[in-house]
Amino acid sequence: MDYSQVASLQTLETVAAALEQNGFKVEIAQNAAEAKDKALALIPEGAEVLNATSITLEQIGVAKEITESGRYKAIKNQLAKMDRKTQHREMQRLGSAPEYEIGSAHAVTQDGRLLIASNTGSQLPGEVFSADHVIFVVGAQKIVENLQQGLDRIRDYVTPKESVRARKAYALPDSYNSFASKLVIFSREPVAGRTHIILVKEALGF
Repeated sequence: MDYSQVASLQTLETVAAALEQNGFKVEIAQNAAEAKDKALALIPEGAEVLNATSITLEQIGVAKEITESGRYKAIKNQLAKMDRKTQHREMQRLGSAPEYEIGSAHAVTQDGRLLIASNTGSQLPGEVFSADHVIFVVGAQKIVENLQQGLDRIRDYVTPKESVRARKAYALPDSYNSFASKLVIFSREPVAGRTHIILVKEALGF
C-alpha cells in the first residue's frame, strides 16, 4: 500500500467532521505555510510551549519559530541547559506538563481517531493528559481507512523512516532500528477545546 498518497479534499472534510464528532477542534490548511500560520495563531506570545520532535513541525517552520524566535517560553531550550545525570527528575517534570504542546500524529482514521507511536514516550504525557492545550499538525498522506491500517502504517512505513532519521540525528550505527515501543490511540477528547488538529492538504512528515 502507498502510505505516501495524499488524501483528497473530500476525504479530509469527512475526516475533519469525524474528528469534530469525537471532541477535537479541526481546521484544514491549504499548505505548509498556512498550517504554520494557523498553528502559531493558537499559541499566545509568551506562552510555555513544548514542541515534540516532529519532521512535520520542522518542515513548516514551527519548531524553529518556537525555539528561536524568543516569542515563547520554549521548554526544549530549558531542557537543553539542564544536566540529565543530576536533573533527570526535574527534566521529566518540566517536559510532562507544558501549558501548550504541539506535535503531529502518525495516522488518522476516517472515523476520527489519531494514532501516535513513540520509542521513549517522552512526548506522550502532555499530549494525553497534562498539557492544557494540545495542537497536532497532520499531513494528508497520514489519513487511513481504519485502525488496522493505521497500525500497519506505523509498522511498515513510519518506523523504518524513523530509524533512518534517528541514525542521522543521533549518530547511531547503521544496525540501529527504532521501535514503536509505546502507542496511543486518541479516540475522543473529553475536554472541550483542549485538542486542536490542523489537517494539511499536502504531504508533511512521514
